[in-house]
Amino acid sequence: MQIKPRQHLLDIWRATARHSFDDGKLVWKDTDGLSSVADAERLLCLLYPATEVPAFRLDQPDTTERDVLRALDGIGSRLEIPPNLITALTQFMRTHTGPDDSPTFAGGHYFRPSGPDTEVTHEQSQLGVVDSYSMSVTLCLATLGFLKVYETTTTRPEVRRAVAELREATNSRLTAAMISLLRSFTVNVFDAESEQGKRLIQVIGQHRQSDRAVLQQFSRRFRPLRATIIESLTRGIQVDESIRDESQLFECGWAWGVVRDAPRVTDLDGAVPGQPDGIADRLPYVYFTVVALDGIQDLFSDRTLTLGLLDADQQKLAEALRLRWELSQQYWSAVARFGADRWPLEDLPWQTTGLRLESEYFSLTVAAILVHDLVRRKATDDDLTRTVAIMERLADRGRVTSRMTRDDPVIRLHNPGVTMPLAGSEHSGAPLLWRMTDFSAQLLKRIIQLAELSRNIDAQDRLLRLAEQTFEHLWNRRIEEGEGIDLWDNAQAVYPDARGAPQRMSWSITERVTECLVAARNLYEQQPIRSPELAQLARELLSEATHLFGKEQLEASDSSDGSRARAMRSLESRLDRARGLIDERPATAFALALPVLQELDTLAQARGAAAQEV
Repeated sequence: MQIKPRQHLLDIWRATARHSFDDGKLVWKDTDGLSSVADAERLLCLLYPATEVPAFRLDQPDTTERDVLRALDGIGSRLEIPPNLITALTQFMRTHTGPDDSPTFAGGHYFRPSGPDTEVTHEQSQLGVVDSYSMSVTLCLATLGFLKVYETTTTRPEVRRAVAELREATNSRLTAAMISLLRSFTVNVFDAESEQGKRLIQVIGQHRQSDRAVLQQFSRRFRPLRATIIESLTRGIQVDESIRDESQLFECGWAWGVVRDAPRVTDLDGAVPGQPDGIADRLPYVYFTVVALDGIQDLFSDRTLTLGLLDADQQKLAEALRLRWELSQQYWSAVARFGADRWPLEDLPWQTTGLRLESEYFSLTVAAILVHDLVRRKATDDDLTRTVAIMERLADRGRVTSRMTRDDPVIRLHNPGVTMPLAGSEHSGAPLLWRMTDFSAQLLKRIIQLAELSRNIDAQDRLLRLAEQTFEHLWNRRIEEGEGIDLWDNAQAVYPDARGAPQRMSWSITERVTECLVAARNLYEQQPIRSPELAQLARELLSEATHLFGKEQLEASDSSDGSRARAMRSLESRLDRARGLIDERPATAFALALPVLQELDTLAQARGAAAQEV
């Protein structure tokens, strides 16, 4: 199934508007308002394409295209859509604000109890979580960009007041989310002889070397990173002094929430939103690290920088987050590619060290960090080819591109999903779990990111075919009737034997698919990969065609407006077009040159036949 970003995004917008708006007003469902993550994801399904795809812009009503208006007629008319979105966003900001007027980042119903006899208390449901911090960064930046453009198009006093109120609330939430991300970053230092140390050595050493040799390699490879952590991490984090001991192992990344005893950020010029005490253990999770990386990179996007969306305090926070963003990518990318032969990441499935879990989902999250790093440092062909092979294996093992067998345990990867205990949550009551059900959507997202990065024709072709297969799998999982029709997720639609997997509305998967379609649009906006071999062939064809065209011009012409003259002008125009494309699109230049040669040969044959008759 070919990915058609414009058509499929409009389908999602149409379904979202039908599900979430009534007469232009945002409609709250049973679980809405209980999770800031889900509520942010729902709004991003609309706002992310509207701010990232020029054809979908809603901030300049006079330029909104007709098919966009038809898709969003449930939200309002051309002039009503922006004010109604502002009202919905303001409602979100107010709903997720605490009694002290500081933003809240409740995980809500996304938190799961650890056993059948336990429940998530109200206090626990209000705990902040990295998913909410990261989603809030993306949502707030999209909102600020939307408001900055839209306010120049309206003079209505009530709308301008609403814009000012929403901007203030959005800036406050953005700052709070950035501070929370800083305070959720952690460095976990542990001894090589500890349980966690032994597991890390096993993962990166793959039982191919002695533990001592692996430890020595780790020490050498991570010495520069260790030095950077010692010298540079000062804000919002406490690092164990044992990090200075090179015989100690360490991991860095994001915990599930604000870390216990994380210091407050106090060196900002403006008002600092509430900073609740953290309870999370100093244990980095690859899943939450990926989530944080996805949000933080939006702080440095071209749109954010061009529109100047960050104030002075936010720019300071962004630089601190950027350091952690780079450290995490470098660390996990190096761990994934550790050693000289087979990568640890190629040894599926990935085993976590802190919680002793293993799953293809964790392999995908580590691969996602590797993709981030490959984009940052411009990947080599070898790195890219090996990563493509990993994605193909994950698609197969996750039964995305292969058939599920009878009683296949892989169904649990998609429904009910992979669960992780949240280390430290027991300080708030019964231990909590976090469940991930978006394996297929995350896989598609990373495949498209790799395809956008790749400048190797073979690798990109494999990725595009894999992306189309994965997208077809996901598209077939849309809900066909009832609540959330044409949105996600209905796993049983593609896994008929998955009994006990009822369809359920998931803004998490819906938002990930939306991100994938925006990324696919960016991919198609790129110039196609240039083939040096085809460019050389095209030049040779054009050289011959130009020579024969010049020879043909030596022949007598009937008149300037005769059929032969018109044919010659057409040939000349196509030759000029082919020459202009040869550097960027050699295949197109090749295709244009071939019929020119054929027509020139036809003219020559006709002339030869005429000469014989005479």
